[in-house]
Amino acid sequence: MNSSIIAKIHPDLIVIDGFDDCIVGTAERFGSELFAVYDLNKILAKLESQGMTDDEAMDFYVQNQLGSYLGDRTPAFMIPLP
Repeated sequence: MNSSIIAKIHPDLIVIDGFDDCIVGTAERFGSELFAVYDLNKILAKLESQGMTDDEAMDFYVQNQLGSYLGDRTPAFMIPLP
């Protein structure tokens, strides 16, 4: 899924630049706006493919993606079950 598809679903959804290939869908919950959902494993793999170590990728993710609250439409990050 990419940001152009997300924009068609709802133009106000927040997406992370450069990580379209890590989007797995959207989600909603009672009392919350619709939000984009990312696959954490894909995010970490992408960061590592850019030259980061495992630890650097996790630190970057925690500080710059997970740690960025932008309101009700802030993306969520999921870990797929095996």
